[in-house]
Amino acid sequence: MDVLALAVYTFAMSITPGPNNVMLTASGANFGFRRTLPHMLGITFGFALQAVVVSLGLGAALARLPHLQQALAWVGAAYLCWMGWRLLGAGAVGEGRSARPLTAWQAAAFQFVNPKAWVIALTVGLVFKPPAEALALAAAVMFGVLVTVNFPCIVVWAAAGSAMRRWLEVPRRRRIFNAVMALLLVACAVMMVG
Repeated sequence: MDVLALAVYTFAMSITPGPNNVMLTASGANFGFRRTLPHMLGITFGFALQAVVVSLGLGAALARLPHLQQALAWVGAAYLCWMGWRLLGAGAVGEGRSARPLTAWQAAAFQFVNPKAWVIALTVGLVFKPPAEALALAAAVMFGVLVTVNFPCIVVWAAAGSAMRRWLEVPRRRRIFNAVMALLLVACAVMMVG
């Protein structure tokens, strides 16, 4: 397994826009960096677990089940549309007893219906498949590389959202920001099933 190539691929896929990063930017803006931390940890560990499990053989099984892949895409798209709807109805920055950021478990579970996460996991599983003779060690190294590279990348997105909090205290700006984030989530959903 080429660890450097895995790290570079993980960086490129983790730093670029996608459902996770759009959701983190919105969460950072609406709830602040500290309250978004569980969301970030859930993404990182859920993503790494997904990629390792796919690398250990789940990817080959899923490749034979295109209907399941399509169903996962529709579930992920529906979830993103629901998150977009929630963003449209969000109150003032940091306001709202019912509004809260995703938990670590919710964010980790989302990886299993996030098509971008599946593309990454399937690519990692095919290109960086752990060697059979040292499977446990290789899987542990893969998990470590994925976590180590992914987390700082997604922190950038949550921090960017958090940095906009003061600017978003103006209700009109907040509504525009939330509408743009909601539209981006819906656009990701459309691309997932398109």
